[in-house]
Amino acid sequence: MNETQTDNPKILLVEDEENLARGLEYNLSEEGYKVSLAKDGREAIKLFDENEFDLIVLDIMLPYFNGFEIAKHIRNKHPQMPILMLTARTQIEDKVKGLEIGADDYLTKPFHLKELLLRIKGMLKRKHWYQKVVIENPIYKFGNNEINFENLKCNNGKKEFQLTSYEAMIIKYLIENKDKVVTRKELLENVWNMNPEVETRTVDNFIVRLRKYFEDDPSNPKFIVSVRSAGYIFQS
Repeated sequence: MNETQTDNPKILLVEDEENLARGLEYNLSEEGYKVSLAKDGREAIKLFDENEFDLIVLDIMLPYFNGFEIAKHIRNKHPQMPILMLTARTQIEDKVKGLEIGADDYLTKPFHLKELLLRIKGMLKRKHWYQKVVIENPIYKFGNNEINFENLKCNNGKKEFQLTSYEAMIIKYLIENKDKVVTRKELLENVWNMNPEVETRTVDNFIVRLRKYFEDDPSNPKFIVSVRSAGYIFQS
């Protein structure tokens, strides 16, 4: 990310609720962000395809295309784009689906503006960190696995697949701290920028998925190993 992007990140705000959209647009602009507003899925995809953004704030329930469809479109074109989903839905299935499609974070309406701003700040900070470490070591190999951290494409010796940005950031953080115990608290604070007292199951769910990708026997892992009552350790 260049200095201009760091100083004035560009945000695509996708929200069809008029009052909320205008309020968020105003407050994000006041924080120094350059905001483009889309009021439906069709407009969101058009704006995304024709412009460059640093982060997407995306509602789920939208006319024409819903948030899940838009997130999938964004991920196909830009695997590393940070996506923060906003929704009135509270079902855990929606949250899991959003994260699996590639959303990086999830905020349920109604939410506090301060929390939204903190999440956005954290996501942009992580994006900057991730881009820096990718430049230093874009390809990483361990066992039969190869990860390309630039385009998030992987090969485990049997098949090729693509990580979501959060899956990539988690495995990258574990690799950066190779042979050290990384706690759930540490992952929540550094990868999610989230209060470590909540949602520790989120970390475990992502670890389960990473093991399915990279371990020959996910139930008996040798790369991403659990340390009882402590966290995880990456070894290769």
